[in-house]
Amino acid sequence: MPPAARNPFIKGFLDFRKFLIMENRQKEITNASWIAIIGNALLSISKIVVGLISGSLAVVSDGIDSATDIVTSMITLLTARIIVKPPDLGYPYGYERADTIAAKTLSFVIFFAGAQLGISSVVKIIGNQQQQLPSTLAIYITVISIVGKFLLSRCLARVGKKMQSPMLIVNAKNMQNDIIISGAVLVGLFFTFILHLPILDSLTALAVSIWILKVAFDIFMQTNTELMDGLKSPDIYKKIFAAIDSVKDAANPHRVRVRQLGNMYMMDIDIEVNGSMSVFEAHKVAHEVEERIRKDIDNIYDMMVHIEPAGDNCANEKFGVTGKMLNGKKYE
Repeated sequence: MPPAARNPFIKGFLDFRKFLIMENRQKEITNASWIAIIGNALLSISKIVVGLISGSLAVVSDGIDSATDIVTSMITLLTARIIVKPPDLGYPYGYERADTIAAKTLSFVIFFAGAQLGISSVVKIIGNQQQQLPSTLAIYITVISIVGKFLLSRCLARVGKKMQSPMLIVNAKNMQNDIIISGAVLVGLFFTFILHLPILDSLTALAVSIWILKVAFDIFMQTNTELMDGLKSPDIYKKIFAAIDSVKDAANPHRVRVRQLGNMYMMDIDIEVNGSMSVFEAHKVAHEVEERIRKDIDNIYDMMVHIEPAGDNCANEKFGVTGKMLNGKKYE
């Protein structure tokens, strides 16, 4: 704990400030989720109804995709209530990781919707059923969908970036993909009318389903890093080692471990000091190391700096990051 935080009044102020930040984060995520739910509900119902009336399977498939966005937004809404719960005996690190788990769950929902759509499209293509040319009404609702999805994706991306929420960012990317999907549907409808080939509508729906499956797979893979306590970039380690190097009596940083907890970082760091130092002096070095790191890196939830006498570190350590690993560009 930094020296300033040892003052009970300052500590109380910092705790209250952290509480307000978490409350504001939940409020922002909740509001964005409700906007996404209402917007996607209107678009989904409109596209499914118009798709059925106009006879366009591609537009119906686009509406089903928007329906999955309602589910994902509801998951986001529920998760926003979970992540602000305080730590307890069952979850001493808190509930922030629920954000990433929600993003993982969304990938399964999206994958299921894409698979169902793909199966329906294939059945219609190989079923040799007589297909009718869709009406021009399908084009109008698709254009409206593109505009609506663009506005929703911008809203979620802005809030997700501001609140550093993986699930909102994933949801925003999903809606950006929806714009591409609706654009593909629009192109498919255009050629369907120009060439008078109704089967192109079904082929477009199949292409959309393949794209949805790809998006689901990408989201699934992206969330693996955080769930396995990994980091996508080594930049934060470079900052940590640079900060420690600037502390006069701190040497040989090793077993450095950083993991994300929602939008926050948790760190464990081992450093060496002169073995003849008093406990008080070594403790002071640890505080200085923590202060230097917190100055260079934002959103640190917790940090543990472990002091060892010089030369006492274990040569057979099998976890954590060392300066040698960074210099060897193992992460690049």
